[in-house]
Amino acid sequence: MQLPQPRGPVTAALRQALADAPHKLPEQLVAMVCATGDPLVDEDLQLTLHLCYELHYRGFEDVDAGWEWHPSVLALRQAAESRFEAALRRLVPLPAAVPPAQVPRALTALIDADDGPELSRYVAGRATIEQFREFVTHRSIYHLREADPHTWAIPRLAGRPKAALVEIQADEYGGGRAERMHAELFRTTMRELGLDTAYGAHLDAVPAVTLATNNVMSLFGLHRRLLGAILGHLAVFEMTSSLPNRRYGNGLRRLGGNPDATRFYDEHVEADAVHEQIAAHDLCGAFCADQPPRRRAEQTSLVLFGAACALALDGRFAGHLLQRWADGASSLRDQRLLVGALGA
Repeated sequence: MQLPQPRGPVTAALRQALADAPHKLPEQLVAMVCATGDPLVDEDLQLTLHLCYELHYRGFEDVDAGWEWHPSVLALRQAAESRFEAALRRLVPLPAAVPPAQVPRALTALIDADDGPELSRYVAGRATIEQFREFVTHRSIYHLREADPHTWAIPRLAGRPKAALVEIQADEYGGGRAERMHAELFRTTMRELGLDTAYGAHLDAVPAVTLATNNVMSLFGLHRRLLGAILGHLAVFEMTSSLPNRRYGNGLRRLGGNPDATRFYDEHVEADAVHEQIAAHDLCGAFCADQPPRRRAEQTSLVLFGAACALALDGRFAGHLLQRWADGASSLRDQRLLVGALGA
């Protein structure tokens, strides 16, 4: 993946630095990334986080691997994360802990109480093919590395919760068959829609609201203190997946999509119906039950916090798409970036 274009002074300086051998970043970048404004829609901040996090995933072409653990990059990331996490905690107050046996019910209650816009209904019945391509472009930032952020939790678990997470992730990774990996199924959907299928190809096209939905997973997954949050985030993903994916698949069929194009969505309808129960009970419920008494309330609250963050950020993402489309505009930062990818 190539380094994306900058979106402000911090990403401009970071991009320039990453093109060279590892060296100390300018100290003023930490102060600059802590500027005022809403971190959840701050293009410079969200791209800074994405750049820093990507160093822990596949990285960027021609960027020295030594940058991954360079102290000045970690200092910049920490400053950006602090601002991002503070905004999340303002958006979603930390939920009260519940007894472990009630965790699945509490997760369901959060989902039932969510009043975010229903993007899947619009996509199923009204979206144009251009809007569906935009939707897929946004989602490619996650789906081309699907499951990876949640996999960070595996070595931090033991016993029943670990086995449950491995069971879910094994399905996400195709049960050992490369062609069945969900990331590969999504790549096929992109190909059928005429989109560039390269990992990270559309990073420049998507706005901060999209990056935030991805960055929150890396934030939770890379910090052991937030282990409960990444598990709650995954649980909501699984518990809210089957019906929307059925609608997305039907929407694409309505627009002429063939079985290869819709397979990604059809696969999730079946797989996530099973994952829903595993994630709520065997993963989150068992994880909370296994916590030492002194940490149980903290981690149970974090499970529910991670779930609530997933719902809140996805609601903001859906609202952005629906509002832009209602205004007759593109939901992307620059429609020309998508057109170029389509070869149109």
